[in-house]
Amino acid sequence: MATKPAPPRPQPRLYLATPEVDDPAGLIGSLPDLLAAADIAAVLLRLKPTDQRTMIARAKALAPVVQNSDAALLLDGHVELVARAGADGAHLTGIAALEDALPSLKPDRIAGLGGLATRHDSMTAGELGADYVLFGEPDAKGQRPSVEAIAERLGWWAELFEPPCVGFAASREEANEFAAAGADFVLVGDFIWADPRGAAAALEDVEQAIRQAYTAAGNARAEQG
Repeated sequence: MATKPAPPRPQPRLYLATPEVDDPAGLIGSLPDLLAAADIAAVLLRLKPTDQRTMIARAKALAPVVQNSDAALLLDGHVELVARAGADGAHLTGIAALEDALPSLKPDRIAGLGGLATRHDSMTAGELGADYVLFGEPDAKGQRPSVEAIAERLGWWAELFEPPCVGFAASREEANEFAAAGADFVLVGDFIWADPRGAAAALEDVEQAIRQAYTAAGNARAEQG
């Protein structure tokens, strides 16, 4: 009896990291158009460190803008602010941070995890209940693995594990590479905001690169079948 082929995975979606937010007014004005310009599943809010009351107010101002576009708002760290800010969850770094955060985030909110240097750490994150794992972000010194190493890790995870994997892309080309490798989501940030054509054009460009990779992978599967 022939085995039933696995259903094709959906096209990878975008995960947009904001610049470090001090005054949210500019983002409040621009985010609706950006969220309409591309298929963005979630926004990672990077808050400029200050007192908790101010950070909560900034996140609260942005939360409905994101959520009304059917995207999730995650805080970059600051687990203790998630509920009061009306956010959907938090992105954490390292196994210890995940273990500390799970009691306050679960079961209602998202706990994503990066800072996973080894395969063992990645598997531990999945076993603990991380809602996604992120590969390829810069470490505390600004160093990243090679693009080939990140793509290899994404492909390994996508083939073997259920929770979604996210590839941190620093360029359009990396977004294409990570989508081809098996990423469920592609995290983009600084290079989007720095694009001289504007963030909307950059997002549309990246989404096209992801679509090309996804289509090419589907064609390859069809030829093999």
